[in-house]
Amino acid sequence: MKFEKRIPLSTPTMHGEEMTFIQEAFDKNWIAPLGFNCDGFEAEMATYLDGTASKMHCLALSSGTAALHLAMKLAGVKVGDPVLCSDMTFAATVNPVVYEGGVPVFIDSECETWNMDPAALELAFAKYPQAKVVVLAHLYGVPAEMDEICTVCARHGAVLVEDAAEALAATYKGQPCGTFGTYNVVSFNGNKIITSSGGGMLITSDKASRDKALFWATQAREPAPWYQHEEIGYNYRMSNVVAGIGRGQLLHLDEHRDTKEAIYRRYEQGLSGLPIKMNPYIAESKPNFWLSCMLIDEGCSVDPMTVMQALADANVEARPIWKPMHMQPVFADNDFITAADKPVNESVFARGLCLPSDIKMTAEEQAGVIEIIKSCF
Repeated sequence: MKFEKRIPLSTPTMHGEEMTFIQEAFDKNWIAPLGFNCDGFEAEMATYLDGTASKMHCLALSSGTAALHLAMKLAGVKVGDPVLCSDMTFAATVNPVVYEGGVPVFIDSECETWNMDPAALELAFAKYPQAKVVVLAHLYGVPAEMDEICTVCARHGAVLVEDAAEALAATYKGQPCGTFGTYNVVSFNGNKIITSSGGGMLITSDKASRDKALFWATQAREPAPWYQHEEIGYNYRMSNVVAGIGRGQLLHLDEHRDTKEAIYRRYEQGLSGLPIKMNPYIAESKPNFWLSCMLIDEGCSVDPMTVMQALADANVEARPIWKPMHMQPVFADNDFITAADKPVNESVFARGLCLPSDIKMTAEEQAGVIEIIKSCF
């Protein structure tokens, strides 16, 4: 079979309320960065995360990468500092470490969530006792084992930077991802669970840190009647128009999460009986199921690229699992720490595949995708 209309991996889903906020920005001629939509988006996100908007302080920025960069500055990363980072993630999680001159040390995952292994993190601190910053990413919307991670960080006096770019609306023991770290980041890139077409947000419980990040994000301009600069700054603020899109999308975040879970469950049921497992999560967590992923059993003669090509031939988009950072040429000289006999991330990368998880995909279309996958086995 071949679909006439392409089945994408994950694309924006608009609802209409976005245009109300955008139109208000046009009506008021407030198109530039900052503005009422940015303020509203920040306040509404804080309310979503803590219920009262009294604990978390949010800063809307031009990208999740910009938010991570400012988080590295706030965490005090300096030239030559080892920074303990999730290994299986997108490069944007770790590139900002290098922006500040830090040296990423990559930490292997555990099998239960595909996220940073607390045991490997402990080994990393034994090797790098001077490390004071940990950068954790929640892979594909599945929360990491946060009790253990936070305990290890606290024991070594390390600042936790939580990259929840893929995990907005996911929770661990009822607490939202993006609220565990000293500094936290979410993304509104076009393929995320909600989008503002681009953009991200820095989240912290420390208002002074949020305000310092705002200062840096607006070119570090001092409060003088002329343009005065005493520090290096950046042009990282979100535009008022983009923030309006985000406000409209936020109204549908839980709806998007529920639809993503329904997609995961259909794959889980439809692929049962095959030498395949879905991306795992632990009982204490409630993922947002941003992307549904499959893992082919070890020893199976079918490889992920065969399945991906069969899907591509049917006009269906699938993608490999994130290639671990320690396998990337740009980080070939960086250290990699594992607590396993065989690195978990290398195995998951070799056997895993991200499946189409677009909210607009119908159950009938997904059934067709499942049949194509089954035909490969």
